[in-house]
Amino acid sequence: MIYGYARCSTNEKMQDINRQVRELKQYGATDETIYLEYESGINTERAELKKLLKIVNTGDTIISTEVSRITRSTKQLCEIIELAKTKHLKLILGTFIVDCSRELDPMTEGMLKMMGVFSELERNIISQRVKSGMENAKAKGKQIGRPSTTADNIPSIFYKHYPKYKKGELNKKELSRLCSLSYPTIYKYLSIVEG
Repeated sequence: MIYGYARCSTNEKMQDINRQVRELKQYGATDETIYLEYESGINTERAELKKLLKIVNTGDTIISTEVSRITRSTKQLCEIIELAKTKHLKLILGTFIVDCSRELDPMTEGMLKMMGVFSELERNIISQRVKSGMENAKAKGKQIGRPSTTADNIPSIFYKHYPKYKKGELNKKELSRLCSLSYPTIYKYLSIVEG
């Protein structure tokens, strides 16, 4: 069986996972055998990856478009390699093919582990740059993160339906639906307006 694994760090609204899915299908994976995940690659407790690693059987193939998609943790990559050796799996990570159906060549294993080290290093460098940029922006007096919500920047749709809520004609759930706002957002706006 050929299984595919596609991962993006943020949700589907922020990042498009379809390119990965198309590439996985070119290698023989199908919609039924592709596992999709929106999680950081450094997170070793990813539900879909765990499901995939549990379901694979001897002789199966796992495909990912690159090493960094399957994991950005060198330790986890080593665990996946050991699983592949135990179950005699074939790993296709981008253009790099690791066939564990027979004894794994030490040079191939070493190269794969080095790719994992560089993937984790890349992630750590990106993280360090982001933190440095945020500290620099803070030092210049810029606000980091979402701007705080005030009564002035609550959307007008909320104020349009708020009087009906205040009169008891609407409950919070109905107010949420009419405003097309999430329940937690309605609570936040109510606490600002009534606080």
